[in-house]
Amino acid sequence: MIDQINPVINMIVFALFVAVTLFIVFRVSRQKASAAEFYAGNRSFTGPQNGIAIAGDYLSAASFLGICGAIAVAGYDGFLYSIGFLVAWLVALLLVAELLRNTGKFTMADVLSFRLNQRPVRMAASLTTLAVCFFYLIAQMSGAGGLVALLLGLEGGVATAATVAVVGVLMIVYVIVGGMKGTTWVQIIKAVLLVIGVGILALIVLGRYGFDFSAILDDAVALSPHGEAVLSPGLKYPNPIDFLSLGLALVLGTAGLPHVLMRFYTVPTGKEARRSVVWAIWIIGSFYVLTLVLGYGAAALVGPEVLQDPTTPGGENAAAPLLALVIGGPVLMAIVSAIAFATILAVVAGLAITAATSFAHDIYASVIKNGTVQPDEEVKVARATVVVIGVLAIIGGIVALGQNVAFLVALAFAVAASANLPTILYSLFWRRFNTGGALFSMLGGLASCLILIVLSPAVSGHEKSMFPTLDFDLFPLSNPGIVSIPIGFALGIIGTLLTAPEPDHEEKAAEMEVRAFTGAGAEAASDH
Repeated sequence: MIDQINPVINMIVFALFVAVTLFIVFRVSRQKASAAEFYAGNRSFTGPQNGIAIAGDYLSAASFLGICGAIAVAGYDGFLYSIGFLVAWLVALLLVAELLRNTGKFTMADVLSFRLNQRPVRMAASLTTLAVCFFYLIAQMSGAGGLVALLLGLEGGVATAATVAVVGVLMIVYVIVGGMKGTTWVQIIKAVLLVIGVGILALIVLGRYGFDFSAILDDAVALSPHGEAVLSPGLKYPNPIDFLSLGLALVLGTAGLPHVLMRFYTVPTGKEARRSVVWAIWIIGSFYVLTLVLGYGAAALVGPEVLQDPTTPGGENAAAPLLALVIGGPVLMAIVSAIAFATILAVVAGLAITAATSFAHDIYASVIKNGTVQPDEEVKVARATVVVIGVLAIIGGIVALGQNVAFLVALAFAVAASANLPTILYSLFWRRFNTGGALFSMLGGLASCLILIVLSPAVSGHEKSMFPTLDFDLFPLSNPGIVSIPIGFALGIIGTLLTAPEPDHEEKAAEMEVRAFTGAGAEAASDH
């Protein structure tokens, strides 16, 4: 099967996509961009446009490559990722989207520091933002390395590592040149291509079986070494607590993802932010339903043994491209793979601009320069930060090569749900909440999550661990969400009760409440 791959066709399709997106980025970019333009696209996007871009930002390599591979190999347990990623948007819609847009300026830290002590809260929020973005970036870069190695017929670690470096360089160019506006248009194009591409792929698979999904499942069962167990829970997560922990991280993590939250600032009003989420839910929901067809289709037509073969470049993450190769030949595979590559580029660009904004706006401008920095200087720092982030992401992506990207992203969700979500919800809904609670919650939630991840089977002690030759897996669960998320919420309460509120606490809390729920004064917050 691997012998049928045509690297020349793949190279042509890849180059065409990169050329088109780079052209668009250069067209919409402004080298002298203001902070509002570089960070938030001048708040010029409509709800539907931003909703499509959110879908483009959210439907990552984990969604397309990782989930299809997880379903093809683990069946029911793999589909849990789709369910968790989708249901999570209800939390974002009902509790976060409009309220964040009404109270913030550019970043999550703007909201968290609104009525608290600015300097320590911004530092803590930036730290958690950078941690989430780093985990997410590692997943995307790892997926990119395996995908491009598969498409170009590359063998060996050096060649695969080189492809990760190329993706990192392209990401840096997109963000430095285009800022948020260029990144948003890349995400919109990618979302449209991804949904259309996945839809066509699913229709072809269903057409092969006379639109009888049961027939696909029968073939998947026949090819799976686990038989009918592929249709039942417990194959990937035999421990139900591990299963529950993953689900909690996925469902609660989205509302704490900084790169998703930042998209709410690209629209002019809170109402448009809410419309964005409704559009995103429809697009993302349609996509995740189709992953069930693609995942089991890959199990039936490609086979789990091929995907788990150590000689298959990309491993599980190659399920969707190899499915395209089986049903449509090298040309369809090239198109599907180019869409997957577009997916990775769009998401890493969104993550990079979020991390750069967090450092430049929250740490450099607000903490180091104490709010006295000029906007153009802040943007220059953001652009320089993108380069540093790109280099770190390349190194992390090379280390994580071969890991299932959906699993890696689930770790980012656990960090977001443990360190960010408790503080966001307490800031918006608990008037007594103070700086001590925010610091306890963010730093404690982040520390507990990272420590448990390091001590988990995900990092060491097993054949599929990140470091299989080492053994320090003292924590039994692959995802720490079920422990670290309650710790984050509990520490927010403890820190608040143990420390005194700020002198102007009542006034700030009342102002934030009015602004969050009515939008009154939101534009002043955005433009000051």
